[in-house]
This record gives sequence, C-alpha cells and structure tokens, in this order.
Amino acid sequence: MREFRYEKATDPAGAVALLAGEPEGAYLGGGTNLVDLMRLGVATPDVLVDVRQLTSTEVEDLPDGGLRIGAAVPNADLAGERRVRERYPLLAQALLAGASGQLRNRATTGGNLLQRTRCTYFTDTTMPCNKREPGSGCGAVNGYHRNLAVLGATNEGADSSHTCIATHPSDMAVALRALDASVRVLGADGERSIPIAELHRLPGDDPSRDTTLAHGELITAIDVPALPWATRSRYRKVRDRASYAFALVSVAAAMDLQGDVVADVRIALGGVAHVPWRATVAEDLLRGGPATEAAFVAAAEAELAAADPLSDNAFKIPMATNMVTRTLVQLAEARA
Repeated sequence: MREFRYEKATDPAGAVALLAGEPEGAYLGGGTNLVDLMRLGVATPDVLVDVRQLTSTEVEDLPDGGLRIGAAVPNADLAGERRVRERYPLLAQALLAGASGQLRNRATTGGNLLQRTRCTYFTDTTMPCNKREPGSGCGAVNGYHRNLAVLGATNEGADSSHTCIATHPSDMAVALRALDASVRVLGADGERSIPIAELHRLPGDDPSRDTTLAHGELITAIDVPALPWATRSRYRKVRDRASYAFALVSVAAAMDLQGDVVADVRIALGGVAHVPWRATVAEDLLRGGPATEAAFVAAAEAELAAADPLSDNAFKIPMATNMVTRTLVQLAEARA
C-alpha cells in the first residue's frame, strides 16, 4: 500500500470541496472494499477523505410512505430496521445475504452501492484488465470467467481493448433496483437525485467507470418509494457456499396479484451483468397475464434470450431462468 494523506472534513459540503481539488483522492466510508483494494495495489488514492460521520445514520419516513436511508446507515442496522423488514422484505433479505455479520456492522449504505467488482483479473495487478488499466485487455474472456457476466456485455470481438465481463457484486443494489430507488448525491454544483437505474453503467467503451457519478460527488441518502405490494417480495441467491460468498445468480422480486392475474411485478437480477439487471422484458410479459408457472418460465426465458455467455458461464442462463421461476411461484403461493 502506497502512502496517502488522511483528511476528515467537518460537513458534507466541505468533503466535496476538498475532494474536488484532489483528482486522485477518494472518500472513505466503512472501507470494507476500498481498503482491501488499496492493500492489493488496485486502488491507489493519494488522499482519503473520511465521510463516515458526515451523512445520516438514520432511516426516515417519506411523505409518500417510502423511506429515506442515510448513506452512513450500517448494513446491519438497515437489515434489522423494522420498517424495512415489514415494507420491503427483499431488501432486508438481500442485506443479510450480502456479507458476514462483522462486515455488515461496518459497511455503509452509500459504500455498498459503490463496491467494485471481485473479478480476479481486476484484483490481480499482474493480469490484464480493462477496468483497472484501460486498453490492457480482458484476461477473463479467454481465462477464468465462471462467475462473470452473461448479460449487457457482448463477447463479439473478444480481444477488443474495450471488453469487460465483470459483474456488479452488491446484493443490496439488486434489491434497490427492483424497488426503483433513487440516490441523493451532493457535488460541486449542488444536490441532485439519480434514479438507481442511471447510477451504474454498462462497460461500453470505458469499463473503468462503474457509475455515472462525477469525481467528488458524495452519496448522502437513498430514497425508496412507497410500494405497498412489496410486502410480497423475496430475495434469493445462489452461491458456491452457504456462508458469505458473492452471487452466481440472485433474484429480487415483488409481485402484485389480483386474483390469479399478475397486476404488477418487479424483477432484478444479480451476478449476471456489470450492473444490477432489471428484468424489464420479463416484467412486461407478465403484467396483466396469468400467475402460472408456465407464464413465469416463458417470461424468464424471454429475459435471458439476450444472454451472450462464454464457455464456462453458460450455466447461468438456466440457473437464472429457474431462479426467477421458483421465486415467482413462491410469491404466488404466499398470497394472503
């Protein structure tokens, strides 16, 4: 780990102003991802601005019945928050599935959204990685890619210097994507709210950029809108071991049933793309249709039809199809 300067701002605006003048600086929250990357030599900030005590550690009710989650709320506190467990079970379940108890105690809500991929080519500085070193190539394409993306990144021209098949590691972000959350940020130009659908980005021609945030923008809170039927929701995760591990495939789903008809549905996938993947194709097929296993299978297959797997991760397609199907079947069977 190379030397760095540590700064502790007194308020969010001060932190933003400080980092704005430090192009190689970074914010330090819980540090559960950043510090590991610094030890590996992947992240090399020359200034760390401590923001853990600058943003809210509270969960507040919004006028519409939703919740505002402070960026500094520990993952453990958010998972145990009564209003989250009652109104958005899928979010509490995603947090509990995301990390060990020790990490949940330290990790923050804002930092969780900004986790970087755990692709082994990204975390190993001896290997080529377009995300870590743009233009160096993607070692995963012709190497070990079992855990990597099958959606949102074409594998045509696999030797392209723009290729990246990394997956986003956050479980919480998948649940928030299904819930249409918004992310409140503070930057040099003031405050703005970003739909979570616009926060994370696909690799495109610049895999090194994970989000649309400008340098120095600070996440201050996450707003989760009211969704009364999200009480019928679930987060499911398949991983290589039952203890703390990243998802091979995960599903966050909520469903509104009117009799035997799917009035509305939300589905997001994890472990399959560079971003938390919203399954809009499947949702559109299901809305207004019958709540049957056959319909769930057809919707899941339609969503995965765009998948572009490599030799060792093609298993994720039937796995995701089955996960979506079983999750929706269980939600349908749990009707009041």
